[in-house]
Amino acid sequence: MLHAIFQWLINTISALGYSGLVVLMAIESSLIPLPSELVMPPAGYLAAKGQMDPVLAVVAGTAGSILGALLNYGLATWLGEPFLRRFGRYLLISGTALDKSEHFFKRHGEIGTLLGRLVPVVRHLISIPAGLARMNLARFALFTGLGAGLWCGILVYIGWLVGQNADAIGSAAQAAYTAQAHHWVVYRILPGVAVLLVCYVAWYRSRNRAGRMS
Repeated sequence: MLHAIFQWLINTISALGYSGLVVLMAIESSLIPLPSELVMPPAGYLAAKGQMDPVLAVVAGTAGSILGALLNYGLATWLGEPFLRRFGRYLLISGTALDKSEHFFKRHGEIGTLLGRLVPVVRHLISIPAGLARMNLARFALFTGLGAGLWCGILVYIGWLVGQNADAIGSAAQAAYTAQAHHWVVYRILPGVAVLLVCYVAWYRSRNRAGRMS
């Protein structure tokens, strides 16, 4: 069953190509809950088999993520928080998810649009508090692209590992292997990356404060 689903995902991504990655990741970054874990790993698998370019796959996924994030940013700027609080459930935005994304943005500031791309639930909604705060659009696109690029790269790498080891692990175990690799990345690699980013942000802010005081 798992193998059949995984094979279907691979065939779908292969048929859609890079433009399909852009569209699917734009959907993932907008209000529609389409997990990126179902989109990017198959692209990595196809890259391992020589049927896609891994760099182009990451670029396409990142571009789509930015487009979807810009849509959320624009909606938040246009509609405003009162509207989202009252009617957000009709747009698939729960009050709890909105609270989490707002708290994350307030806690981390603008750099939260980068860090938030690595956090489940917050990932596709972090653009909304950024839009409500009228964050500088160029910085928003830059931070979103950096975070989305890192996340897409990790997912493509997971798929690439599966593709490289497909013969060794057996086709029936590919989906389970993907799930295990994803769990390992989410709970080991990503926390380490997040710590490094937080340390960098703290150092950057400290340097800026020192510069203003001198």
